[in-house]
Amino acid sequence: MQTKQMTFPSRWLPYALLAPQVAITLVFFLWPASQALYQSLLRQDAFGLRTTFVGLDNFARLFDDPGYLNAVSATAVFAVGTTLLSMGMALLLAATVNRMLRSRESYTTLLVWPYAIAPAIAGVLWWFIFNPSIGIVPYILEILGYRWNHRTSGSDAMLLVIFAAAWKQISYNFLFFLAGLQSIPQSLIEAAAIDGASPFKRFWTIVFPLLSPTTFFLMVVNVVYAMFDTFGVIHATTQGGPAQATNILVYKVYADGFVGLNLGSSAAQSVILMAIVVVLTVIQFRFIERRVNY
Repeated sequence: MQTKQMTFPSRWLPYALLAPQVAITLVFFLWPASQALYQSLLRQDAFGLRTTFVGLDNFARLFDDPGYLNAVSATAVFAVGTTLLSMGMALLLAATVNRMLRSRESYTTLLVWPYAIAPAIAGVLWWFIFNPSIGIVPYILEILGYRWNHRTSGSDAMLLVIFAAAWKQISYNFLFFLAGLQSIPQSLIEAAAIDGASPFKRFWTIVFPLLSPTTFFLMVVNVVYAMFDTFGVIHATTQGGPAQATNILVYKVYADGFVGLNLGSSAAQSVILMAIVVVLTVIQFRFIERRVNY
């Protein structure tokens, strides 16, 4: 079997085509990452006039800090809650839209719009909805007997940021789930229906296993999203409060580095955060991918 080989008129053309992407990777990823790694080994005095090499002391101090361990646990709760809620709602909406014969395109367009909203704007919108003074949801909850106040309750604050972050990501997940559902042969579902399988059993035994590649991909993307891309949501809604209940790792990097001016500790936290995401991604590809049906 012959394979088609691509040839270029000039030997330098492939390198020229790759040069812009390589330059972007070097300038916006490798260089900042190397600077963060270098800064994590240093410590500045209170006035920023002298820098001292301390090795791994910044990392050792983090694991002895109760505030940092609290941020780790808050990040775990936030990431799991955001991933499950955004993927679950997206799958439900995609399955509903996929069964529609009319207005499918209109509903798809409307459901995709929230993805175009910036995370900070999404946080502000949900802050207004759940505001204890003027929000409609706290008013309804108070009628039902529950007094919502994310300013004083850590659990309420965590639910608020999970709702806001998940709502922002539902549109992205919805597009992939809908594309995956539309690629499933209808003959398989019709054959199961003829055999007497209920709609739930057809979905659980046929549709969902065939969606496993899409689900696996979205799980990796959503974990990375919850770890890195939710700073704007946290900053616009709770700013890490109350009592550090929503102070996730990515926000603590900002709070310690740009507010507290502890650059060494902040750099060490960013290195650990990057390592956590890399380890989680490797675990997902190493173990969870084995259950994926391609």
